[in-house]
Amino acid sequence: MDPPETVPALPRMLITDTQFASCRGTVMDANPDMSEEMAGRIVDEALKFVAACAKNPDTGLAPSRIVDEGWHALILHTAMYAELCDALGGQLVHHYPGYDPTNYDPPILDRTREKITEFGWGPDPELWGPPSNETLVSVAAKCQHAPECTIRPMPKPEWP
Repeated sequence: MDPPETVPALPRMLITDTQFASCRGTVMDANPDMSEEMAGRIVDEALKFVAACAKNPDTGLAPSRIVDEGWHALILHTAMYAELCDALGGQLVHHYPGYDPTNYDPPILDRTREKITEFGWGPDPELWGPPSNETLVSVAAKCQHAPECTIRPMPKPEWP
């Protein structure tokens, strides 16, 4: 499959260098012992994830715990994040956190990595592991997205 025309060769080209550096700094602020290189890798994977969600609105996708940390950093830059989602198709990719690590479902991550690969991007295998894999970093966020709460650009769900 050819990558969509609106997706650049490198995911970090979806935002400016200044925006990327700011998001990388946000990841580092939440994880004081993290290297700049690792934080950059995490933001890069989060950009891939948001693009995959935006371009596949009918496919439930989810990030790994580590990639979710980068997604949080993108979301905290609200104006930039809204512009990013708009540039990727116009629908905001919402975040509905889940806090139960037993929600881990490998097929969701497999499907997400497949959608990223369809853009011609290679998912960073070290950053797409199971939630218990904290050998690389100990992420600040405790989110783990449930199989029934996969990420799609969609209206806010009804809360009980």
